[in-house]
Amino acid sequence: MYQTLVVALVLSRLDCGNAVLVGLPGYLYSRLQSVLNAAARSITGLQRSDHITDTLASFHWLKAPERVQYKLATIVYGSLNGTAPSYLASDLRRLSDMPSRRRLRSSLTHQLDVRQSLCATVGDQTFAIAGARLWNSLPPDIIACDSTTVSS
Repeated sequence: MYQTLVVALVLSRLDCGNAVLVGLPGYLYSRLQSVLNAAARSITGLQRSDHITDTLASFHWLKAPERVQYKLATIVYGSLNGTAPSYLASDLRRLSDMPSRRRLRSSLTHQLDVRQSLCATVGDQTFAIAGARLWNSLPPDIIACDSTTVSS
């Protein structure tokens, strides 16, 4: 019981601010992945030498880079639909809302404007740029969704 609570605490800490982890180098993602793997091993009692991929899949856990992308996409969705803080929503612009783009075919899509960054190393990791790039990379049927609920 205590061990499960510790794992839940670790995962909540990992997921709390992981949208700021966009653009990390691969070796740091592997460190985050090792934390997830250790949490899964402690729940199931697996040894360090045992394979963990099936266990992560049975828990429906995403890998570390995918968790970061999912969280960022969720925040972008909330910003576009009014459920996120207004300071985040003000950083995103739909192409259809831009007067210079209204007559283009791209204005019919639900894509976002990706701004130019002034600093290539850190600027591409900002919410306005990384969020817009991730949102534009999603399939059109996901971008056009009205809600986050899944009907079966």
